[in-house]
Amino acid sequence: MTTVLVLPGYENSGPEHWQSRWEREHPDHRRVEQRDWSFPLVDDWVSALDEAVAAEPGEVALVAHSLGCITAVRWAVADPERARDRVRGALLVAPADVERLPDLPLGSFAPIPRAALPFRTTVVGSRDDPYMSFDRTEEFAAAWGADLVDLGDAGHINADSGLGSWPRGRQLLAALLGA
Repeated sequence: MTTVLVLPGYENSGPEHWQSRWEREHPDHRRVEQRDWSFPLVDDWVSALDEAVAAEPGEVALVAHSLGCITAVRWAVADPERARDRVRGALLVAPADVERLPDLPLGSFAPIPRAALPFRTTVVGSRDDPYMSFDRTEEFAAAWGADLVDLGDAGHINADSGLGSWPRGRQLLAALLGA
């Protein structure tokens, strides 16, 4: 069985966020806890993901949102062979443009890697995401070798987007994992 590691973004995902709902609904989903959600440091966040992957005996899938997407990408490019061997696929939703958000404490995550990821990846973007333009989402999806899904105007694809448990996201994850 594939364990789904859930990677929230800056400030964590609250109880109404689709990631939190998925965790409550699916016992094989585990949140990667970060030491500091408000003042994130890239090395700490990548280490937490590395420890979470190491703790699982089998394959994992990554379901990341916002800064969690950048964490997943940085972890994967640091050791592509290990990432390829351990990760069945990644669903990267509404990546945060840490290169262009100077008012948030996310600078340690810049620059965003522009290398192909060693596992199947789907990037989901929104046309009106305040944290990354759709043009940049397209650019990064292409650089990462990912499929791109355009949700139209869906904001930051979070609890404020009114997605509930986001059934479309579950379908995207199932398709990515071949289920």
